[in-house]
Amino acid sequence: MKIKLAILEKDLSYLNRIVSVFSTKYADKFEIYSFTDPNVAISSLKDTKIDVLIANDVFEINVENLPKRCGFAYFVDSADIDTKNDQRAICKFQKADLIYKQILSVYSENAGNISKLKIDEGSAKIAVFSSPCGGTGTSTLAAACAMHFAAKGRKTIYLNLEKFGSSDSFFSADGQFDMSDISFALKSRKTNLSIKLESCVKQDASGVFFYSQPKVALDVIELNAEDIIHLISEIELSGQYEYIIVDLDFSIGEDALKILRNAHSVVWVGDGSDVSNLKISRALQSLSISDTKSDSPLINRIHLVYNKFSNRTGKVLTNIELKNIGGMPKYEHATTDQVLKQIFPMDMLEKVF
Repeated sequence: MKIKLAILEKDLSYLNRIVSVFSTKYADKFEIYSFTDPNVAISSLKDTKIDVLIANDVFEINVENLPKRCGFAYFVDSADIDTKNDQRAICKFQKADLIYKQILSVYSENAGNISKLKIDEGSAKIAVFSSPCGGTGTSTLAAACAMHFAAKGRKTIYLNLEKFGSSDSFFSADGQFDMSDISFALKSRKTNLSIKLESCVKQDASGVFFYSQPKVALDVIELNAEDIIHLISEIELSGQYEYIIVDLDFSIGEDALKILRNAHSVVWVGDGSDVSNLKISRALQSLSISDTKSDSPLINRIHLVYNKFSNRTGKVLTNIELKNIGGMPKYEHATTDQVLKQIFPMDMLEKVF
């Protein structure tokens, strides 16, 4: 089912252009109605069951006269204007895909919990990067894994859910929404989450989709296991992605295990040092005890990767149940971007799943 979008615009030339662009790029998402007369537009809302009305700010719209189900925003000339007459404002002079996502955001806040845009349930593969060893490059490897599959033409999303992590350390793109908007939607339960997710997602030049870091870290820290499982499940059920790469702080507490048991694969990263190997061994021992009490054992889904490995000082763990899928050396004096360029083409990443 398509979103019914009404556009009320005084500039006929602009109106024709945006209707043409939207009708071409988003024909599967929007059913578009265009107006230059506010009275005709308002009177048509109920009969056509419009989902979203976007009106040029020269028109004074009394939102109390709009149907409750109809989302609303003003079209404005400047990107510096966030609101107009206490209503959301959307800059009309920006890329079409940014306007599209802002319209989706307006719609999501009035659409309730029923998604109209779900495509194919449960098609994505989920890998969680969450290692007992700190400082071994787990996040960098997770980002490289996302880049690896995106480079092969697989639609991939990188989801950083670390307490103080940031997708922006690896990826960048235009757009005004971030994980704070996602967190609010999860907590409020008043927003159509699947539409909100689509409106907030960005795409890096590498092809990887991602959500920008939250405005404050607390917005992610406050998410509980139920919220995170709901978030990952909603992304999976959208049918938009083939691979979901999750970057998560390590824990094998009850809440963390609920999240990990929903993954197809879990990746631990070590560097072969004595300290790293000890942490992996102790975490594995604890997890083995937890697995005896579960109908969904995790150990057979955990893959071990060695990063920053030194042939002089590093040791590969032997006689353990984890699958060792490979490793990579330490890249001295390299930036994060340089390390990613070295890692993401590696065939080893195919073994994550």
